[in-house]
Amino acid sequence: MGARVIEFPLTEQTLANGLRVIVQEDHTTPVVSVHIMYHVGSKHERPGRTGFAHLFEHLMFQGSEHVANDAHFKYVQDAGGTLNGSTWFDRTNYFETLPANELELGLWLESDRMGYFESAITQEKLDNQRDVVKNERRQSYENRPYGLAMETMLRLAFPEGHPYRHPTIGVMEDLDAASLEDVRGFFRTYYTPDNAVLVLVGDLEAARGVALAERYFGDIPRGPGAPQVTAPQVATREETRDTIYDKVQFPRVYIFNHAPAFGQDGFEAADVLAYLLADGKSSRLYRKLVYDMRIAQDVTAQVWPTEDCGLSFIVATARPGVTAETLESAILETLDAVRDGDVSQRETEGGVNRGLRELVNALDGVGPRSDAIATAATFLGRPEYVNELFDRVGSVDSDAVVAVANEWMTPGRRAILHVLPRAAE
Repeated sequence: MGARVIEFPLTEQTLANGLRVIVQEDHTTPVVSVHIMYHVGSKHERPGRTGFAHLFEHLMFQGSEHVANDAHFKYVQDAGGTLNGSTWFDRTNYFETLPANELELGLWLESDRMGYFESAITQEKLDNQRDVVKNERRQSYENRPYGLAMETMLRLAFPEGHPYRHPTIGVMEDLDAASLEDVRGFFRTYYTPDNAVLVLVGDLEAARGVALAERYFGDIPRGPGAPQVTAPQVATREETRDTIYDKVQFPRVYIFNHAPAFGQDGFEAADVLAYLLADGKSSRLYRKLVYDMRIAQDVTAQVWPTEDCGLSFIVATARPGVTAETLESAILETLDAVRDGDVSQRETEGGVNRGLRELVNALDGVGPRSDAIATAATFLGRPEYVNELFDRVGSVDSDAVVAVANEWMTPGRRAILHVLPRAAE
């Protein structure tokens, strides 16, 4: 099964202060992405101080020594650009997409908050953004239907003390307990050039990109050496499960399985399996649960691209009158069939084609492409991994899908959650 190879030539150089700079020229349109990824996420947070990486995602837009509060947005938007940031278990990233002639604006803004941010963190800003994050948690978790499911699933999937066990947003008590010095110390430790990757993608010459990175970031000193945290793969154990009750109308079933990590052997096969199972109305679980058995309203499947130990999950919402047990049984029956080899090459090709389609979408724009390059550089130390993706996805066959299902989609690597209406409590 061949896949069309798309090559993205990469230029890489590490500055004296440890900052890795990667440039990928793309002169298709006169835009450029400035993307900085710090190797710090929720897994790096110590017990009792969770939510710091996500808190910084908010704080870092509140001004630095030479940029006024909230001016980061104004600078970029006035220049015709877009910007954002995100937090994950293993990393935090900040990025701008700008007209190519505004490249230096993006570099100046990112370098100022890397090198001149700590002095701008005030108690007032901390209190303000802490309240913003707590409100976000209430809206996205406590007060949202099914909102506590993922947090509960992490506790089921990972044992006590595991770095992936808590959500990136943190918990209320830890956010309340965070002091100004706690926050400044977290910044000094992790938001340093030697713990970051700067990726520039778009309409620029590679040599100029490296030279400008040196100009704007070269004088920022190295950090103290960020302690790296590895989230160990969870040993095979008994299947874990729980039931929670929420303000919802219909039962929902969550089935988590541990999976290969990003870039690990089997990661692409697990991804293809997720597409095969529940991507689109022609996928196996959608046909079975929604059309044939008429027991589900919807079903989705996904593999999380984590650095250390992966997670895949299937989520299905029951139709009126259908129990969570009925829905769970039908899903597990399908997974057992896959493990027994009931996967045709044609069905696998459909999953591969969906995976390639998503890959094209993910790498087409300069912004998403810079994220993929930064992720490969941060997690694997190999930004060129992005040039292998089409071949890796395109080479997945039915044998690989069955093999990954037998290794990972087993009861010993599984956690199951039922979310039920409170009326059933």
